[in-house]
Amino acid sequence: MFTPSIFGENLFDDWMDDFEKEFDKELRPAKNPLYGKHAKNMMKTDVRETDDSYEVDIDLPGFKKDEVNAQLHDGYITISAAKGLDKDEKDKKTGKYIRRERYAGSMMRSFYVGDEIKQEDIHAKFENGILQLSIPKKEAKAIAQNNYIAIE
Repeated sequence: MFTPSIFGENLFDDWMDDFEKEFDKELRPAKNPLYGKHAKNMMKTDVRETDDSYEVDIDLPGFKKDEVNAQLHDGYITISAAKGLDKDEKDKKTGKYIRRERYAGSMMRSFYVGDEIKQEDIHAKFENGILQLSIPKKEAKAIAQNNYIAIE
């Protein structure tokens, strides 16, 4: 922004950088932590392969068991979680919020598990904010081989 001084830096660089950052913060819309590069912070997942199954651990901190759903459809297991801050919360507490950081909203993540897996094959457990899934390994059905006829 300013021309460098003979000492290598302009004395106002640091001050102007801070000013520009604050100015940009006011003009740019807030980043949504669920989309784009920030999405990686939600529903962190570990997948372990054992001899006969895949063990999946999904972090869902702050969610209750009844706010989490798992659905199997067309070979995909979809995990969804939704929560909202209590609507009655305003009635319970007096005063106004200065800052609100607790999450309210929904998130979803899908994994392909194969068409051979059935709902009753999957074991799910939710404990201490972690959803644990045990998905058995199944042999994929052989794809029908095309029998070509030789043309003379």
